[in-house]
Amino acid sequence: MLRVYTSDHSLYCAKLRILMRHKQIPFQESLPPGGGGSAEYLSIVPSGNIPALVDGALILTDSEAIAEYLEEKYPDRPMLPETLEGRALSRERSRFSDTRLEPALRLTFPHVAPATRDVQAIAGAHAMITKRLNALSLMLERSPLPRDRLWMGDCGTIVTLEWIALFEGPVIPALDWPKEVTTYRAQMQEHPAVAEEMHAYRPEMLLYMREKGAL
Repeated sequence: MLRVYTSDHSLYCAKLRILMRHKQIPFQESLPPGGGGSAEYLSIVPSGNIPALVDGALILTDSEAIAEYLEEKYPDRPMLPETLEGRALSRERSRFSDTRLEPALRLTFPHVAPATRDVQAIAGAHAMITKRLNALSLMLERSPLPRDRLWMGDCGTIVTLEWIALFEGPVIPALDWPKEVTTYRAQMQEHPAVAEEMHAYRPEMLLYMREKGAL
């Protein structure tokens, strides 16, 4: 059975679990021995990255690299479209989520706790999140990928949107969500793998918020 090293609050771990749930891949989940960044964990996973996949002698990190590997190894229930254009668009959405949408959300993390919150930094994060949501809206409007299927590019996007929605109010001011994004979010939540993961993951999200004093 595959082993996956994860952390409780990691967005990228939730993203990977959605993919593995959808593809119905059995896996054993473990916390990094000794904690992330520990000498013990680094002896197993030299980069120290989380998540990390252990498949026999293979040790692989980076959620996108792991997703691509699992897509090729377990081709049943494919999560990349059959066409060249479709695969490119799914990968584009993954990259947008990892390099644009999630980093905009990450601007807020140092300021989740009210005691250490910087109002100007939150305002800047709010503006950047708004910019990225508007860009995602345009991408969704132009994308031919059907939403009754779950694609690889959806996994990280929906988890990031759920974090943004959770932060709205307690951490950042109200957002003007584009209609296309709210529709997309609702459609993604209907997929069983997304619903199952969010049912298990949301308590960890809420625990993080309570520990930071944001709820």
